[in-house]
Amino acid sequence: MVVGTTSQITKAPLILAVETSSRVGSIALALGSELVAESRFSAPLRHSVEIFPAIRDMLDRAGRTPSQIEHVYVSFGPGSFSGLRIATTLAKMMNLANGARIVSVDTLDVAAANVVDLTGADRESSPDQQTPGAGCKKLAAVLDAKRGHFFVAVYERKAKTGGARPDAQDAECKAGVWSKVLADSLMTAPEFIAQFADGQEPLWLLGDGLVYYQNDFRTDGICFFEQTYWSPQARSVHALGWQMALRGQFAEPLTLTPNYLRKPDITMKSR
Repeated sequence: MVVGTTSQITKAPLILAVETSSRVGSIALALGSELVAESRFSAPLRHSVEIFPAIRDMLDRAGRTPSQIEHVYVSFGPGSFSGLRIATTLAKMMNLANGARIVSVDTLDVAAANVVDLTGADRESSPDQQTPGAGCKKLAAVLDAKRGHFFVAVYERKAKTGGARPDAQDAECKAGVWSKVLADSLMTAPEFIAQFADGQEPLWLLGDGLVYYQNDFRTDGICFFEQTYWSPQARSVHALGWQMALRGQFAEPLTLTPNYLRKPDITMKSR
């Protein structure tokens, strides 16, 4: 649950951003809109083992303490059930410990925010994974939901406004370049292809759901970003979360729950 508020942010808060919804976790430390440091976990599915040592090390290097963290931004789903619980629990702990305010950011939005400007130095190409450059107008984020299903959302590039400054440093210009045209959904690869692979406008895919199932999405009209763009990152959690914080879109700690999009699998042991 996200609650709005009319209160203004009068100074740059110390922010911890957490991304543990996908295969490879990461954290970031920021002061207001400025990213101070970031750290990616050493291997996939190391969230519970590495998150607290990584936070302690990052704070130590920045000369800060946990009590100084004023905002916690978390990627709250859809995604890995255990990963989402880790982030949500951490945010609630920080709120109880020192009143840190929480912002919950949609995981698929975080993945889409990886693609900002694929021109110039950001461009790479390979025989299998083409580079869209400035021509990419539509993309989809794909995460593995298990049992042959995927969490997906589709985005279109926002039109530039006449007043936008090309040198703007605010996070919204850097991360909010996509408009969601399909809300977070649960579907199979054939269902996705039937609905969106029309061949008229190339649809570019990213997301960790492609790690093992990229071939399931191969068809005319579907292209793939380089794998370096696939994983949601804590720096994007911060960029999107900061804009939400400026709008007063803070989560209510007591009612905050991960966005599972579907119930976790629970197996009862037989006696």
